[in-house]
Amino acid sequence: MTDTYAGESPAAEALPPKSGAQHNWRAIVARYQGPSVPRSLVQVITTLTLLAVAFWLMYASLSWSYWATLALSLPTAGLLVRTFIIMHDCAHASFLPWRRINDAVGYVTGVLTMTPFGQWRRDHALHHASSGDLDRRGHGDITTITVREYRERSRKERLKYRVFRHPLVLLGLGPLHLMVGQRFRPRGKATGDKQISSVLWTNAGILLGAIAFSLWVGFPAFALVYLPCIYMAGAAGIWLFYVQHQFEDTYWESHGEWDYASAALDGSSYFKLPGILNWFTGHIGLHHVHHLGPKIPNYRLQEAHDENPFFHRVHVITMSQAISAFRLTLWDEDQKRLVSFRDVNFATAA
Repeated sequence: MTDTYAGESPAAEALPPKSGAQHNWRAIVARYQGPSVPRSLVQVITTLTLLAVAFWLMYASLSWSYWATLALSLPTAGLLVRTFIIMHDCAHASFLPWRRINDAVGYVTGVLTMTPFGQWRRDHALHHASSGDLDRRGHGDITTITVREYRERSRKERLKYRVFRHPLVLLGLGPLHLMVGQRFRPRGKATGDKQISSVLWTNAGILLGAIAFSLWVGFPAFALVYLPCIYMAGAAGIWLFYVQHQFEDTYWESHGEWDYASAALDGSSYFKLPGILNWFTGHIGLHHVHHLGPKIPNYRLQEAHDENPFFHRVHVITMSQAISAFRLTLWDEDQKRLVSFRDVNFATAA
């Protein structure tokens, strides 16, 4: 398998968009691509410094009250999300211009967030190349089936899918799956020798880090501080990713009709978050901008959005809408929209 370095999605070299898509999107995106070394260095230094301080405060609070420790775990989890966004930018080669240093930062931030950088980079590249393509589902997305596929399944298989799509499972068990499942990866289209090596080296880094901190502060203290944070960060990441692609009028097309630009602009939402949450999430709520220009650094997404009106004509999701989005579970190919299980049951009964 040939690897595409630095997260360059195959879709980045896609044919020009079909009629109806913005004809000059490449020129617009190009103005914002590429890292600013000073801004990237300031971001990684401040983020990791604040993360270290937050962990220390959590550790210090253990002698006072574990409720205080758990309260401090909320902003600490937010800093882990921001750390993940840095790793995410490294995967797209949009964070630093030097390959080795970019990869080193990606590896370290991957260890901190329990994410194998090289393997995740490959899987995420395939996600960008196939997001919204009904015939190429399964790469870095929330498993989604069509109404027709759901009706063709057995009662047992329907139940399994309904359980999987329940928010308590996605947000409750999903983080555990990320923490444990990413430690072992079967070979496949997204996982070759390089990706297996990435998983093993990340596991080694996690193990050495856990041993070092356990020897320093004791394993119980290490577990009581780190595990709640990584769990909440994982839940936040799943929620963010879910609402960025799972909304009623999202984009899904068969491969023959699929178009990269249309999938980016129509199949990715603008999740409008309060300012402080934008900071913690690296403006990833501007997901339509990111999908159209994956090599735009996180700190330039807002600028790209604000300066180009065609980015404003996308689906905006608010915090309240992000919660209700979990009811949308199936893609209706006839109506071209996501629907709920209740919608399908009602239509069947009628």
